[in-house]
Amino acid sequence: MTPPPPRNTKVRRAGVLFPSGLTLLNLFFGMFAIVAATRGNFTQAGWFVVLGGVMDVLDGRVARATNTGGRFGEELDSLVDAVTFGVAPALIMYFAVFNRDGWDWLFCFAFTAAAVLRLARFNVEQAGTAKTYFQGLPTPAAGVTLATYYWFSQTPLYQETVIADLPWHVLLRYVMLALSFLMVSNVPYPVMPNVGLRSARGIAGLFIVVGGIVALVFLPNQFFFPAAVIYVAFGIARAAWLGLLERRGGASTDDADDDEDDAARAVTHARAGARREAVGDDPTLGRRRRRRRRPPPRTEDGAHAPRPPRPSTPPSESSHE
Repeated sequence: MTPPPPRNTKVRRAGVLFPSGLTLLNLFFGMFAIVAATRGNFTQAGWFVVLGGVMDVLDGRVARATNTGGRFGEELDSLVDAVTFGVAPALIMYFAVFNRDGWDWLFCFAFTAAAVLRLARFNVEQAGTAKTYFQGLPTPAAGVTLATYYWFSQTPLYQETVIADLPWHVLLRYVMLALSFLMVSNVPYPVMPNVGLRSARGIAGLFIVVGGIVALVFLPNQFFFPAAVIYVAFGIARAAWLGLLERRGGASTDDADDDEDDAARAVTHARAGARREAVGDDPTLGRRRRRRRRPPPRTEDGAHAPRPPRPSTPPSESSHE
């Protein structure tokens, strides 16, 4: 028997390092977004956060495709996400929108703390498992929502409509608090489906990816912030709708169970009453007939023939079906 060929350790090592390299590239874009925000380049900072999100999607898919995922990669990915999608978007909001002399930095702290708590819970409960939904708003979605607001505020869709008349300097504080709460909540958010052509879910994933690439090329400033807001609102509306259906379904189920119990009791009483009436009219119906025991056969001389012995059943067959 010939031994199996030795594994190529260089290929294995490259397969392990490549996803980690993408994760570190995600960290690079996160740090660059922070530096750009301190310099006042908020559009450039938003781009770096979005590119960090692209790296975050790729490193997980590459790790699964090469079967090189592990605990180290999960922990590294969460630490990097805390910087790119927690600290960087909060600082973009701080330098672009908030008053730097007041206490508005506390909103940035609340958002960053919620992102860290969300990532820690994800590592404990959902990391490394196949899932169809996220428990709570994903940190990349929350970070991209904040980072792309400045993009959207520079477009004609924002400046030439009634959207610009809203008090965004006040609303964004509540937006950050709402995103912070959703990250640590139990509101389920759908996972982006895998790309494929064999199922409706795969076709939907392909449509989302192609549409996102087209929008990134042609309408990046007008697309990402509204799309992120729609995703956030979809999770809230879906959770509210499922909760309403669950309440209605539970009430109807209890009523149906009570109706079935009442009907069963009514049928039982009716049968018992009919049996009692039948027995009262004919006493012979209430008595059990006694079976007449046939005498054993007789021989030619008139004597009773002996009964044949009953076949004995082994205990193993009589005690089990």
